This record gives sequence, structure tokens and C-alpha cells, in this order.
Amino acid sequence: MRLTRKLAALGALAATTAAALLVGGATQASAAPNFQMPFKCGYTATAATFSGHKPAYSVDFQKSGITGDAVLASAPGTVTRVDSTAPGESYGKWIEISHGGGWTTRYAHLSVQSVRQGQQVRLGTKIGQAGATGGVTGPHLHYEQRYNGTARKVVLNGRSVPYYGHTSFTSRNSCGGGGGNPYSPKEVCGSGYSVIDRHALGKAGTVYLMYNAGNGKNCVTTLKSSSLGKKTPASAFLKPKGGTRATDSGNYTYYAGPVRKSAAKTCVQWGGSLGDRKYTSPFEHCG
Repeated sequence: MRLTRKLAALGALAATTAAALLVGGATQASAAPNFQMPFKCGYTATAATFSGHKPAYSVDFQKSGITGDAVLASAPGTVTRVDSTAPGESYGKWIEISHGGGWTTRYAHLSVQSVRQGQQVRLGTKIGQAGATGGVTGPHLHYEQRYNGTARKVVLNGRSVPYYGHTSFTSRNSCGGGGGNPYSPKEVCGSGYSVIDRHALGKAGTVYLMYNAGNGKNCVTTLKSSSLGKKTPASAFLKPKGGTRATDSGNYTYYAGPVRKSAAKTCVQWGGSLGDRKYTSPFEHCG
């Protein structure tokens, strides 16, 4: 979608929360929420970005048959705008949500708006349905993440949307409704891998060893069970006997890894950590 000059007027009308942190006399940007894709758990769509998109860093979510599909709040907040533009112009039917600290999101070209201004919404609350209202050439959802009124590069569940191109994303919005990790070991390691061993790291999570008989590779991933959605120390490692050790370590929201190594008919040492809970296996699974 290439927005018209009407967008500039809309941007001037938008009310944003100025919430910058003053540290040592310098203004620091408030940390962004852990924004999620604005669709139901498991929904896959193409995140399209292109040079000249107005405003900069907007994302168009494209999918065949998207009209009428539910659009969800990508973070908790308060609905600050439920508006529409003239037919054929700009956003069409659109919604803005304030998430605090100066951060807002916008959702445009909706066929249906399901919330009212001032309404508080949770992550995953249905706010409308995708459509083709406004200045569009086809149905899609126009989406923005803004800080103090300026569009920023979109990040979804900690993953940056590439600029510029067309990239497939699958929603993790409100997955694991019971509070569990929305990812499975197979999702992390990929198609063809099966769990052959696991080790619990207390209540913090579990480290998994997987194997793909098709390519002779092992894969290790460490999945969290607590502090989900928050970046905490996690690691996963794998070492074939006589080979080099591969490790993935950092602060992660849901899992560490995947770490893969060729290990057909070779013993492997594997393990991982979550916080201060660690596991290192002996060399095993040699077949």
C-alpha cells in the first residue's frame, strides 16, 4: 500500500504519549513491548516491505483470502483511535492502540472495527477484521509500530522484519493459552527431526536432543517453561565425538538453539542451561 498525502494530516492529528526516560541528562527511548504478529496463533502471512512505503517502515501483511480474517492486538494497551478516511483514500477503516511509554501500533484497511476508543485490550484481543478499505490495490493489513509518533522498524516476537522484501511470518500471538511455551522442539529444529532424549532443568525448562535420519544430523534446543516472553540466559550445545562443539548462548524469550551437527553413527555429547540450571550429557547415542 502506498499511502496518500492524507496520511500526513492523520499523523498530525494522532495523539501519542511522550514518555522518554531521562538518564544522565540524555533522553533514552523507552523499551518496546514484546510485540506479536496481529493474527491468531499459527496464522501465516507474508510481511511485505518496500522502499517508498508511506509511512516508512510500515508492513503490509498479505495472504490469499485475508479479507474477514481476525486482527488481534499485538500487545496490551488502550485503544486511542477508531477512525476511517474517505473511500479510496489512505488508511480506510483503521485503529490505533497505545501501549505506554510512547509506543503505539496502527492497523489499517480493516473491513470491520470491533473495539471502541478508550477500551483496554489484552495481547490477542480481537480488534477487527482484515479487508481492503481505503487506498489499496488489494486486501491486506497495513501495520505500524510507532514510538512518540514516528514509525519504527517492525519487530515481531523478537524477530526483526527484513527491509525490503517479502518474508513469511507465523503468529505466536497468545499461543499456549495455558501459559506454556508456544514452541515445540520439532518447530525449533525443523521438519524431519524427532526427539530421542531430553533432560529437565528443574522448573525452568527442558533441553532436547533430536535426530534426523534423513540427513544424519542431531539437533539440540533448550525450551523455557518459565519467564516466557522475557529475555533470560539460555544455552544449547552439541558435540560429536572427535569433532568440535557448537553452542548457542544468550538471553532468549522462549528457547536457545537450534544447534545442529552431522553425527550419523557417532556418539554425541549434548546439553544446555537456563539460568543457573545446567546439564551436560556423557558421550552417548552412538548408533
